[in-house]
Amino acid sequence: MTETAEFMPNTLYIEVSGSGLPEVDGLYVPSEAPPAKSESGVVSSPGYWNGKMAWDRADGKAARSPAISYSNSYASWRICRLDGHLAYELTCDDELPPTDREWNVYKMGVAPGPRVVIHHCDPREPCPEPNVVYVLGGPGAGKGTMCELAELQLGWTHLSTGDLLRAEQKAGGPTTEVIKEYIAAGKLVPNEIVVRLLKDAMERTTRTTGKRNFLIDGFPRSLSNLEAWYEVFGREAELPTMLYFECPFEVLEQRIMGRARYSGRADDNVEAMKLRFDTFKAETLPTVELFKSKGKCVEIDTSQGREAVYALLRDQLAQYTDKHLMDQPLTEKSETLLGLRPYPKDE
Repeated sequence: MTETAEFMPNTLYIEVSGSGLPEVDGLYVPSEAPPAKSESGVVSSPGYWNGKMAWDRADGKAARSPAISYSNSYASWRICRLDGHLAYELTCDDELPPTDREWNVYKMGVAPGPRVVIHHCDPREPCPEPNVVYVLGGPGAGKGTMCELAELQLGWTHLSTGDLLRAEQKAGGPTTEVIKEYIAAGKLVPNEIVVRLLKDAMERTTRTTGKRNFLIDGFPRSLSNLEAWYEVFGREAELPTMLYFECPFEVLEQRIMGRARYSGRADDNVEAMKLRFDTFKAETLPTVELFKSKGKCVEIDTSQGREAVYALLRDQLAQYTDKHLMDQPLTEKSETLLGLRPYPKDE
């Protein structure tokens, strides 16, 4: 291949850190090097070298352009020093510089090899605003299942405040001790901490994957939850749409009792379920009514079969979802979640 090929624009940014050569660390932007022929005879194009994306230093100090590129001759990704000599490499045929493996020290490099992070938007700029949809419903209404299906099939990111709190504790984040203290005392974690975790998770996902569609499962559970959302995101921000999974208590009870046979959840029993439902009515339904009054709530009847409910959810998310994702066939996992195939037996 000696002619310039047509490629999708390179819109990614790369952050390099922790290398043995501090000069290598820093931000790299899509290469703007003029067309040139590589060592393997391939003519480059803006943002590309040897048919793969390529990057220059954001500060323009590297003598070599591009400063991060792929070598067809050596079948490896390479990072150069400021003087243009190659410092680090990773032999593979990945489409992008690997972020999950240790880079090798090359001829003019110094140990250790760097850590590479790919950003889907310029980290020097504010993160693009997320597209948020709240998902609320009583215990057993199917929120988790439907959110998981939307993640698997439609590319939405499913966020649960409970999962985020557990992950924060496990990771030893800055609010870990505060969260542990509240949970140990049997108290609810402050709303502002919960919303901050949501905001951080959405920004991290957008920057590292480019995804901006989020389903927030089980939030806001109360008007005080919503008040904390305003405090963090600002009152001028448009209120997200809410999908309310409406389901009669009798159906919810039947589902919880059916789930109890295999879930192992301590709260999957009649007494706990009744308490959770009463709490839901007292604390969460006023929030649902507020969203209805503002024309921001869409009710979905989840007493129907899973396929029918998923079809309704899919219709509601269609306008924000890429068409190729809408058209893709169901995965095996999705068919299992929809009850179209049995759950795999434990080996």
